[in-house]
Amino acid sequence: MTRTALVTGGSRGIGAAISKALKAEGHNVAATYAGNDEAAAAFTAETGIKTYKWNVADYDESAAGIAQVEAEVGPIDIVVANAGITRDAPFHKMTPEQWHQVIDTNLTGVFNSVHPVWPGMRERKFGRVIVISSINGQKGQFAQVNYAATKAGDLGIVKSLAQEGARAGITANAICPGYIATEMVMAVPEKVRESIIGQIPAGRLGEPEEIARCVTFLASEDSQFINGSTISANGAQFFV
Repeated sequence: MTRTALVTGGSRGIGAAISKALKAEGHNVAATYAGNDEAAAAFTAETGIKTYKWNVADYDESAAGIAQVEAEVGPIDIVVANAGITRDAPFHKMTPEQWHQVIDTNLTGVFNSVHPVWPGMRERKFGRVIVISSINGQKGQFAQVNYAATKAGDLGIVKSLAQEGARAGITANAICPGYIATEMVMAVPEKVRESIIGQIPAGRLGEPEEIARCVTFLASEDSQFINGSTISANGAQFFV
């Protein structure tokens, strides 16, 4: 069945792979982006997927953007909260600004992306909330106290939403990717990348499409009984 899916941060990296995969499943997809107009325009030209610009850290912007998507594309039944940033620093050097920027985007941004569509999901008795967390939200990471805190918080969000939404036909689940071959990871020095791969039993980085396939399953009608769960997609690097 065709649904309308919103993918935040959906025009680049893992988000772009998710947007494409959901479209391939027959869904109407809207992808948000924060600031790179050129990249968003190129993504739309390549895929035909509409892109919308707003800051997920701002509730009013998010609510207005979601209202525009629903007016143009249709009522949103699938939300993939993928947008995220890093502002890395060892804790003793981390500034309040670095803390709040990451919290506002990666954690509050999930609230801002789901809260406006929640009443409609409840009314229609169907919804899929899929939050892209991280391996570092499960195990922590040096110089990422802010990032790890948000990604751990994402897991609490889905566990709570699952309990609230289950009787209304809504599921909420998280995916924790390990190290994925995105532009950001591929841009690090080769020696650093080799060191990262050396920690992964699978012996390689993950591919964005592998995360996207997890999303398409969780977004499907077949996943109804999977609720409040976390999929760890990390090549056996870390177990919970």
